[in-house]
Order: sequence, then C-alpha cells, then structure tokens
Amino acid sequence: MSATLTPATSTDLRVPVSEIAAHAADVDRESRFPTESIEALRRAGLLGLGVSERFGGPGASPRAVAEAIEQVAGACGSTGMIYTMHLVAAQTLQARAADEGPLADALRAIAAGEHLTTIAFSETGTRSHFWAQLSTATPDGDRVRLDAEKSWVTAAAQADSYLAAVRAPGSSDPLVTELYLVDANTPGIEIRAPFDGLGMRGNGSSPVTFDGVEVDADRRLGDAASGFGVMMSATLPWFVLGCASCCVGLSGAALEQAAAHVSATRLEHEGVTLASLPTIRARLGNAKVRHMQARALLFEVAGHLEAGAPEAQLGVLALKAAGAEAAIEVTDAAMRVCGGAAYSKHLPLERLFRDARAASVMAPTTDVLVDLLGKTLTGQQLF
Repeated sequence: MSATLTPATSTDLRVPVSEIAAHAADVDRESRFPTESIEALRRAGLLGLGVSERFGGPGASPRAVAEAIEQVAGACGSTGMIYTMHLVAAQTLQARAADEGPLADALRAIAAGEHLTTIAFSETGTRSHFWAQLSTATPDGDRVRLDAEKSWVTAAAQADSYLAAVRAPGSSDPLVTELYLVDANTPGIEIRAPFDGLGMRGNGSSPVTFDGVEVDADRRLGDAASGFGVMMSATLPWFVLGCASCCVGLSGAALEQAAAHVSATRLEHEGVTLASLPTIRARLGNAKVRHMQARALLFEVAGHLEAGAPEAQLGVLALKAAGAEAAIEVTDAAMRVCGGAAYSKHLPLERLFRDARAASVMAPTTDVLVDLLGKTLTGQQLF
C-alpha cells in the first residue's frame, strides 16, 4: 500500500487560520457550509495543495499536506473535513490522470483554486467498507450510465465534482469497481437531505443519488475494473493522512484552549489559578502526551508515504485509528479540566469535543481498521 506522490516542494504554507476560526462558531451553530473559510483557502492558494506542477499546482509532500490540514481543522473541524475530502479526491485523480482530458482539466482548475471536489464512495449497504460497492456502471455506447445510492458525501451541494465509485460493468463482485469523475451539474444527481449531526455540523454531508447519470468513458480513472486498486493505493493513504491530521489539529486546539483557561481562571478564595492544582496539571500533561504520540505517528507515516517505505502499509492502517482515539481522549480531558465553562458555549471546547467524535465512526471506522491491523500482524489476507 503506497500513495502516488507529487514531488516534495518548498511550499510556503500560509494557512488563513484566523479567518477560518472567526467563522467556526457560526458554522457550527447554524449547521451551515463554511463558505468564507473555503474562499480564504482559495485566496491563499491552498485548494491546489499537493497538485503537481504538471497540472499547474505547487506540489507539496504528504507532510506539508498534513501540516496544512492540521492547522485548518484546529481552526474549524467542518472546514478541515471538507478540505481533507477535496485534497484526497485531487490526489486520487492525480494518480491516474493523463496530461490531457477531463481529469487533467479538473486538476488544473483545482490548482487554480477554481474547483472544489469531493469523494462519493460510501454506501448504506456496505457502510464503513467504502471499498465495496453495490452501485452499478452500465455501458451505453461511448458513455457509461451510473446508478448509485451514496450514504454521505461531504460538501455534497457545494462541490463542483464528485469522484464516484461504482461496481464495474458486468460484475457482481462488490470489490470489482471503477471510479469516475462526475460533474456536479450532470442530470440525474439528487442531493436528498441536509446534514444534521453531532459534530462537524458545517461539513455539508448529504446522501446523494445517481439515477441514470451518464458520463463519458474518458472520465474513468485508470483501466477497466481497476477501482479497488486505485482506492487502496491512492485514496486510502491520503484519506487516513487527512483524517488523522484533522484529529491532531482538533486535539491541539483543545489543549491550547484548556491550558489558557486554567491559567487565567482563579480560585479567588485561595488566591491561586486552576493551573495550581496538581490534578488539573496531571490531566493536561497526560492529554499532551497522547496528543504528541498521535502527532508523531502522523508525521512518521507521512514520511514513510513520501519515501515509499514498506512500513507505510502498517502505518496507514494504524494512523486514522490512533488519531481518532487520541482526539476523543484529549478533548474529553480538556472538557473535564475546564468544567462548567467547557460544557457551556463560553469556550469552543464543547464544539471541539463533538467534532472529535466524527473520525472514529467515519469509514473505515476505528473498529474496522484495528481488525485490518490484526489481520496484517497475523499474516491474513486483508480483503
């Protein structure tokens, strides 16, 4: 399992953290798409991060991409998830795009900051096994008809395109799949319901139906029936890298908020701050250890992906699970440390606490990933 990588360049990451953070509370409260934050990323030239110079992008290594997502998610979890799905879809396209054609055109638009894309893989019938597809592709002359019921698509109503996975024509095997780039304005696409979730409330996820959606055959990524291989080699490594980066960003933001609160909040009758209590410091210290462990693994695996090292396969399976569980533990500790102020909306901690719960249940879930890890360690076939 290895990612198809762009050359590591000296991308100057100037993430508009303050602009993104300024809208985070409203995005969460109103459960609305973070339009201002995506626009800020566009102005900063970061929608094309990781797209190679071949398509007009700045390039960037997996470590640089992880760093950018970490900062975005720390400012707003919803924006971090939208940004992750966009970059993952772009990397998957890049893995199979020729120099010319619709895939290359989309990548050039992404590099120019003019195009937001996303992944449409997960289905109700296969749930967290996003690599398995019940939807179908049917040849229709020089075109292909797509019929699919996608359970959740991030930024569904705002994306300019979807990278959709379907079962390959003529196959009954859910692992024999194909990937297609579908313009969002193609007839037959229905966005069925708005997202109303516990956390990451502004990520714009919705069920999406493809009912007889016709696309040109040159919108397929790679060879016929090659979708599973593309998902495993290109999509999965970048997806877990992005999700783990979101988790690390949320954890870091929660720790920063908690430390600031207990350092400034006083027990007036004793003349000390909350930070003077050993129990408070111990909780923060343990949470910081957990955050540092998850962050160290994130950048270690990013380095392995960049180098094409054999350790990358095991690291990819471990990375999202580690980040997701760390985010839950760290945000829980931050809530306990800050008490009633955290459980109200006086601090952003309750939002970070809710956002942090998303990764553990997002496909592939923590339970699925640790099972795959166990299979790898015992020499069993993964799929």
